[in-house]
Amino acid sequence: MIRLAANLSMLFPEQAFMERFSAAAAAGFQGVEYLFPYAFEARELRAALDDNALSQVLFNLPPGDWDAGERGLASLPGREAEFRDSVVEGIRYAQALDCPRLHAMAGLLPEGADAATREAHLATYIENLRFAAGELEKVGKTLLIEPINGRDMPGFFLQRQGQAREVLERVGADNLKVQFDLYHCQIVEGDLIRNMEAQFPNIGHVQLAGVPERHEPDLGEVNYPAVLAHLDALGYQGWVGCEYRPAGDTRAGLAWGRDYGLRA
Repeated sequence: MIRLAANLSMLFPEQAFMERFSAAAAAGFQGVEYLFPYAFEARELRAALDDNALSQVLFNLPPGDWDAGERGLASLPGREAEFRDSVVEGIRYAQALDCPRLHAMAGLLPEGADAATREAHLATYIENLRFAAGELEKVGKTLLIEPINGRDMPGFFLQRQGQAREVLERVGADNLKVQFDLYHCQIVEGDLIRNMEAQFPNIGHVQLAGVPERHEPDLGEVNYPAVLAHLDALGYQGWVGCEYRPAGDTRAGLAWGRDYGLRA
């Protein structure tokens, strides 16, 4: 059965962030995700989850200086100490929010990066992920990596599903999985169902959005009912995060999700 989680960083922008929990629950969501919790006290977020009977299903480790354009620390040589601190902070919030999954954003390659620079980033990425996976294993959490398309995020280190599989193999941690974002995969590679099948043993979380505008999944080029039906048939038991920008009012745009328990 497909279970949808509301991405509160994107959905319900009509409301202040802390009000989005109740809006998500009223719309029929039982789980929520968002980019980062760190601007709020963990106890505030915990109360919002409890008050609305919601599960926290995912958030990201601290990404570096987001406002300055940084998009993760995991592959950045020379930032290892900062990455390790980010793991500690992420785990602190995950424990408080009973969140089972944390995503470590890979970060950006410098413009014009040569082969040696790419190799240095890869080596740093592997070592940082080994550290993070080990720390998360101690507290029973799953670490995620996500291929992200280079159109939305130019220079992002991890962009392809095959590359993600190679990283998982090199890290060698049972609790390291792939955050399979159907929107990003469609833009970079297409062939969603076959890519999903190939990646399925490694998938720890799924996200969706309409392509190409990143609006509701019923807007754009992807036949999401067929894709989600196949995901369900494969035996997926996790959450599907709705990480899209509403084309209009969020609640009015949820008609696509009625078959999955949402209320437009």
